[in-house]
Amino acid sequence: MVTLIRGAGKFWIILAILLLWAGISEAYGQGEPNGTQTAIADQNRTATANPAEADSLTGSDTDNGGLELVKKILTYPLIKMGESSLTLQSLLILGILFVLVIVIEKIVRERVIMRIFEKTDFPESLEYGIARILGYIFMVIGFYTSFQIVGIDLSSLTIIAGGISVGVGFGLQNIINNFVSGIIIFAEQPIAIGDRIEVSGIAGRVEKISLRSTMVVTSDNITMIVPNGDFISQTVTNWSYSDPKVRIRISVGVAYGTDPREVEKLLLEVADEDARTLKDPKPSVIFRAFGASSLDFELAAWTKEMTTRPTNYISGMNFAIDKKFREHDIEIPFPQRDLHIRSGVLETKKAANGKPVAAE
Repeated sequence: MVTLIRGAGKFWIILAILLLWAGISEAYGQGEPNGTQTAIADQNRTATANPAEADSLTGSDTDNGGLELVKKILTYPLIKMGESSLTLQSLLILGILFVLVIVIEKIVRERVIMRIFEKTDFPESLEYGIARILGYIFMVIGFYTSFQIVGIDLSSLTIIAGGISVGVGFGLQNIINNFVSGIIIFAEQPIAIGDRIEVSGIAGRVEKISLRSTMVVTSDNITMIVPNGDFISQTVTNWSYSDPKVRIRISVGVAYGTDPREVEKLLLEVADEDARTLKDPKPSVIFRAFGASSLDFELAAWTKEMTTRPTNYISGMNFAIDKKFREHDIEIPFPQRDLHIRSGVLETKKAANGKPVAAE
């Protein structure tokens, strides 16, 4: 928005000059109500006395005529709103005031409010949310004041606005839901900037929280825009909400005939050799079940890597387990099925038509 305003700076300057010009012209016309008749009389007398001065006055009247034309265009009533009229001049002034409100809001929010928050211990997401809400309140007040300055009576739009709001309300249900959900997120702080979360099948790190949506960056550096309503209506997994320590469970199966205690020992060695595994609480191994084709074990290890690089940690543990089992000749089986074929001669008999059929 600021870039657009800077790029259109010349345009707004020209509009301001036209408005000032029209105002001066209107004031000049009101201050001298009989100025036109006096000018015509003076012109007639001057034309008789000095033809050269008459040509000069004619050119001056042409300039005044152009000025009057601009004033009529700017003050021509476009829409009647109660006791006031909406003109091109009022629209231009309203546009300039709106731009000023937006620019001032951005400056106040970034250079005043955020600098005040730098001296506090509030979470970054809460600071951003409060700053945005204060900015929206400032813009609403600024826009309302702009209408009052221009002289537009908003009370005449109450009935129209009420009818429009009913129809638009149905179409804006999702937007309003996301907006309210954003306020709830800022108030309750179930997520914060920098948290690693999972919601709606999306896993990643929270990059930015706004009133309508939240920006989540996945492990593949893909930015996902998640509506805030999903964080309120669906189950959210926040790996960083309180304690970053989490327990990771890695399942593995070994062939029948393998010593379970040896498997337990090797799995614990894998966990202890990984620097990312926490020593407290200690890792553990659980003998889950006698599977269809394997003895099923589960390695439970505590780590803080789920808040940063969870996939890398699990992948590293799997590589280490496979290497450790290969070194000790422990087989990781795969599903197998044995087929037993019975040998013998299939007895047949002939039917009445002479064709062979299987004996019962």
